[in-house]
Amino acid sequence: MQRLSALTDLLKHLLKWLLLALVVAVLAGSASAFFLFALDWATRTRMAHAWLIWLLPVAGFAVGWLYLRYGRSVEGGANLLIDEIHDPKKIIPLRMAPLVLGGTVISHLFGASVGREGTAVQMGGALADQLTRLFRLNNEDRRIILMAGISAGFASVFGTPLAGALFGLEVLAIGRLRYEAMLPCLAAAVIADQVGLLWGVHHTHYAVPLIPALSAWTLCAMVIAGVLFGVTGKVFAQATHGLSGLMKRWIAYAPLRPLAGGVIIAAAVWLIGTDRYIGLGIPTIVDALKEPLPAWDFLGKMAFTIVSLGTGFKGGEVTPLFFIGATLGNALGPLLHQPATLLAAIGFVAVFAGAANTPIASTLMAMELFGAEIGVYAAIACVVAYLFSGHAGIYRAQRRGHAKRTEHKDRGI
Repeated sequence: MQRLSALTDLLKHLLKWLLLALVVAVLAGSASAFFLFALDWATRTRMAHAWLIWLLPVAGFAVGWLYLRYGRSVEGGANLLIDEIHDPKKIIPLRMAPLVLGGTVISHLFGASVGREGTAVQMGGALADQLTRLFRLNNEDRRIILMAGISAGFASVFGTPLAGALFGLEVLAIGRLRYEAMLPCLAAAVIADQVGLLWGVHHTHYAVPLIPALSAWTLCAMVIAGVLFGVTGKVFAQATHGLSGLMKRWIAYAPLRPLAGGVIIAAAVWLIGTDRYIGLGIPTIVDALKEPLPAWDFLGKMAFTIVSLGTGFKGGEVTPLFFIGATLGNALGPLLHQPATLLAAIGFVAVFAGAANTPIASTLMAMELFGAEIGVYAAIACVVAYLFSGHAGIYRAQRRGHAKRTEHKDRGI
């Protein structure tokens, strides 16, 4: 009888979270699909009308004013979601979803260098949290459903359900996973990805033409590259947070910060004579996986993204980190006597692994995007990048579950 009761409870648990994950996935997957279609329109429109870059300061001011007027309670973005998972206080306002959606599309339409994962994650989390009141969830269940929303948003915007599931578990605290949320996060991620595909979403196809056989030097090259990828992720995170702090001290009125950033970005595009480093930059990422590129491309994208995010434009960090990692890896290939396309693929995920402190999710993403054969190389580089990126990262609310090393636990690396 006791075994039957335990089995019944387990089946109830399974059914409960599968149904909740299904609702979260439909909401997040549909929101991500709409967002991706809007983003595609914004990108095509900007590329067809290069003069739109000169309106970026005005667009930045408008989005800054909207957040100042209507979005103060949600301006924490993904960090607000992480804080609520750690310490539940109040339900995320639904306005987070339309505000970040509109703000990100406007940023891309006029030429800011921002990503898309932050938007999808915020929409997924905000929509998922509305179920808290509807189903009268307790704090522990609310934590889990927020994590499922994060996983669903990440998975559906990139087409990587396994990476999305692990991202929702791994991003909360360095060195610690929440295994009790594994089923909801996995179910929400897989279903949300399928929902996006049903809406007609087409994700970029990435391919690595050559993955060499394992050798002692190839493994050593992954370690060396991983160190550089991790340091790059660390510099990116610190520079972005540092500029954001300086802007808040220098410019008290929030809408003027993205206005100033818009002026800098527009002037820089005019001075260097190319729009290569604004927007998502997916064509350049694809090129990095095919052919040699200028060695300075990663620095250009890094500078434009730091200015965009540090001055308050809305969007995410992850796709720009893919660009930075892919182009840096492309440049490192000849130096480490490895195929540039292989190191571009490794850099694609490893810089993100270091900056976000998510080596497991990043390794799974590499395997989902480039094939299982790249798994060993990606795992080595992502873990080394994670170790060398320190305990800070792009998400300020991320906590330290365990130190990255057993010695010198209080140091930053």
